Amino acid sequence: MIYPRRAVLPLLIACGGLASVPALAAAANAYPAQPITLVVPFQPGGGTDAVARSFAKAAEQHFPKGMIVLNKSGAGGAVGWKYVLNQKPDGYTLAVVTGEFVTLPLLNLFDRSYKDFTPLVQLNADPTTLVVHNDSPYKSVEDFLAAAKKNPDGMNVGTPGTGAVYDVALSAFEVKSGTKVTHVPYPGSGPSLLALLGKQVDAVATSPAEAAEYVRSGKMRLLVVMNEERVPEFKDVPTAKEKGIDVSYGTWRGVAGPKNMPVEAVRVLKEAFEKVAQDPELIKSIKQQNLGYVYADGEAFEQKMAMETDGYSKVLKELDIK
Repeated sequence: MIYPRRAVLPLLIACGGLASVPALAAAANAYPAQPITLVVPFQPGGGTDAVARSFAKAAEQHFPKGMIVLNKSGAGGAVGWKYVLNQKPDGYTLAVVTGEFVTLPLLNLFDRSYKDFTPLVQLNADPTTLVVHNDSPYKSVEDFLAAAKKNPDGMNVGTPGTGAVYDVALSAFEVKSGTKVTHVPYPGSGPSLLALLGKQVDAVATSPAEAAEYVRSGKMRLLVVMNEERVPEFKDVPTAKEKGIDVSYGTWRGVAGPKNMPVEAVRVLKEAFEKVAQDPELIKSIKQQNLGYVYADGEAFEQKMAMETDGYSKVLKELDIK
């Protein structure tokens, strides 16, 4: 059949439009078309790095292009988070976020907050503990407190950075126990524990999980956990509340991206991360490292941050921690 020229043009345009539909659909579904970088705001060797690497490995089956773990430490986590915010918000640069996401802004140590990010998934939660070298003269938390009261400011305690959750927990511990120690900041729990191993500090405020290997090998000893309950692996270690010190603080870890990421990227990430977070192998890996496994989706994770921001602001004011 021969079509009039006037009829052919609309037909060609229509066909061309139809031909472009699969291409547009393919383009829309292309994410992720390249590896995703997961920024860890602390040095290798700590619990945050361990959670990140376990998560990245479990995510491989959902992200064919892979996930790259990049450590950018400094300023209690702020350096790594600012790095993420300075990248294009295209869904290819994400951050591992921790409890410092809440404490640093409240202490004016980070000029952004969780509201500048898109929370995607929570993976973990851990309490704070005080750990000493196995050769330390402090065999119990009572020994530690007695020494601190006898020599105010003479006790050096390592922390993973000023304003870190463990640093804030240590301050609260001082206030509630009527003691005073000198905080020695390090770029993460890993470096602070190495300093303790070298006897450069008297104790370290960290999590039981991050100190676990040193404790198991007989190189370090836990004195107390700032938690509502004792830690299963270290049932002989008392809680602060058991010793009359009303302190219960810890950190958590999860993944977030910057605000204004493409809607499709956020959808893909949240759907995939929900599956990754509940992968039996990931849960097993986290627990094998004595890290506490806790799952929450992006919405619940964001609500947690909002609640903790309110809670910590009241605590910091009450304890006059600046």
